Amino acid sequence: MSAGIVAYGAYLPRHRLTATDVAAARAGTGGGRGERRVAAFDEDALTMAVEAGRLVRRLDGEPPAAVVVSTTNPPYAGKNNATAAHAALGLPEEVPAYDLGGSYRSALGLLGTAAPGTLLLAADLTVGRPGAPDELDRGDAAAALLLGPAEQAAVRVVEHVTVTEEFLDHWRAPGSPFAVQWEERFAAERYLSLLDRVLARLTTTSVDHVVVSSPGARVARAAARKAARYGPVRDLAGVGHAGAADPLLRLGAALDGAEPGQSILLLVLADGCDALVLRCTDRLPGARATPTVSRQLAAARPVNYLDYLAWRGLLDRAGPRRPDPAVTSGPASARNRGWKFGMAASRCTACGTVQAPPQRVCVRCGAVDRAAPVPLSEAGASIRTFSVDRLAFSLDPPVVATVVDFDGGGRLEMELADPDPDRLRVGARVRMAFRRRHSSGGVHNYAWKATLEEETGD
Repeated sequence: MSAGIVAYGAYLPRHRLTATDVAAARAGTGGGRGERRVAAFDEDALTMAVEAGRLVRRLDGEPPAAVVVSTTNPPYAGKNNATAAHAALGLPEEVPAYDLGGSYRSALGLLGTAAPGTLLLAADLTVGRPGAPDELDRGDAAAALLLGPAEQAAVRVVEHVTVTEEFLDHWRAPGSPFAVQWEERFAAERYLSLLDRVLARLTTTSVDHVVVSSPGARVARAAARKAARYGPVRDLAGVGHAGAADPLLRLGAALDGAEPGQSILLLVLADGCDALVLRCTDRLPGARATPTVSRQLAAARPVNYLDYLAWRGLLDRAGPRRPDPAVTSGPASARNRGWKFGMAASRCTACGTVQAPPQRVCVRCGAVDRAAPVPLSEAGASIRTFSVDRLAFSLDPPVVATVVDFDGGGRLEMELADPDPDRLRVGARVRMAFRRRHSSGGVHNYAWKATLEEETGD
């Protein structure tokens, strides 16, 4: 491996769907067991990738050398999705951005070949067929790794054994929202044979943590039993298989609980089998992002099954008699992309006033063209006032309009994402969230919203 892991982070959407919710909506039938994580109606693979990337910061403050987005469910086909993530993260124009996708194994391949300085973002929005036994086996999530020189790494890959073999297991036809799963017993036979070959070539005999990632629940359980001889197996319940993000997400959860000097065996069974042995260094504590995976799991909010189906376009609900959203305009987005995607406001260099959106003429002192950009996406903010609209159409009602004051200056009217009216109050702390406002004609309108910070009780 040409680079180690310098920093990492993971993003889990706030909503969860449980078997109890599914059974209640289906009069006690269908839905499988357990629970899964669910992206909100205004989230997709791109917005979740951005949220994961925002958690990862270089210790020296320099931008990454490149950004790569891996997903099997991109918002656009034939267009580079990573450029929008590049813009939302406020990266310089000389930093390249590329897409990498098509399979659950894609991100893992880059982990072993990317140059130091690469920011790897993996995210997926996965949909199970309603009523299928594996409906809750899938989940929505994102993970991010910042790769760097081995001497600066918090985690190093010390061994990598891989085998590749072609056979049908999980796949999705272009244009279909649902992945197809072959009969599990056949997949288990093939995968466990591959696993035996990989483990036979592995020179490592024991580790402190074992992590298993596979889109098939039966395969994952069988592989975990085989790998238990190397060390304790760490499970990640409550998420589901997160597609292209799954290996990195489960690795991140294991790293959250690991200590410097410990080792991790990561087994990935998807279109082949990979075994990576990783060693944690003394830099691990400084590489962790907050919130951790476990903290995000604890902050889950339930979602009604019918709401979930409507969010995924699987249930056509009648909306209120309101005008449709305005048509999204690519040229209009280009005119203010620094503000729209990067949330770069302006600070008057004459009097210091922050203005959002950015202005050429200062509203306080009248200075013209004396403004410097100031990003607000990472700035803390508080609600100054708000309004709850229970008549306006939303897939997640009610619609909450807020006016927020940013720490350090700036005031802006913003929509509230993931609204929770019971927690609304003047002075409540919010953070910025990159979301999809609406889509029209196959064009997606991305914008920043405010969202309430989680109450930790600390």
